Amino acid sequence: MTPHAGDQVVHRGGCHCGAVRFQAKGSNVVTAMRCNCSICKMKQNHHFMVPEADFQLLQGEDKLTLYQFNTKEAKHLFCSMCGVQSFYRPRSDPDCYAVTVQCIDDGSIKEAHIEDVDGQNWEQWQRERRA
Repeated sequence: MTPHAGDQVVHRGGCHCGAVRFQAKGSNVVTAMRCNCSICKMKQNHHFMVPEADFQLLQGEDKLTLYQFNTKEAKHLFCSMCGVQSFYRPRSDPDCYAVTVQCIDDGSIKEAHIEDVDGQNWEQWQRERRA
């Protein structure tokens, strides 16, 4: 992933119905991943990673529904009211939150860059990327 410089901001966002709200510290220039794994492909999810220490759930913990599959390591969290996934805990980066770009309130993102990632062959893609 090519890092892009930007100013540090607090992103605020949430689900469609407003039951789930969060904030995440990060750059106002984000690189979001467009993943082709089985679930991201179907959701058309574009997300960027935020360290756990920089993420805070503000409201709606009681409205979150957990979905897990395969290895059951990733924690896919959805609003039980509207069905939107604003963020989740990825299998590959369990100390981070994957935040959905489309769920960030207007105003804090100056630029969003999209990077295609090979989630169908994640481990191999990561090895090749680091080489």
